[in-house]
Amino acid sequence: MIAALQCIVLDCPDPPSLAAFYQVVLGGAVNRPDPRWSLDADWTTLHTASGLVLGFQRAEDYRAPEWPNPSRPQQFHLDFAVDDLDRAEQEVLEAGANLLDDGDSGSRVYADPAGHPFCLIQE
Repeated sequence: MIAALQCIVLDCPDPPSLAAFYQVVLGGAVNRPDPRWSLDADWTTLHTASGLVLGFQRAEDYRAPEWPNPSRPQQFHLDFAVDDLDRAEQEVLEAGANLLDDGDSGSRVYADPAGHPFCLIQE
């Protein structure tokens, strides 16, 4: 093994707001003290119950991906397993997500408030 994954970092225009969105989706603690990094208005973290850490980094000239437009590609996306796809959809939309593609019966594609695509997948 060469390295250990510390966290997944998403560029965005407003780190605290995007962390709050993902806290609604995943639970966990926003800006829990952690000796690996300092926290400020340009860097916010979410420590999830599963142990995954998401970091949110301010990008002044942030341009949201336009799924599935290859001229502004998504570069990566997150997949979330859910028990009830319809209920999960309602909750992420209320939290600020936008539906991009209602896909097939087992998955749907959304954008978070900063435009990053993510999928909800029926378990």
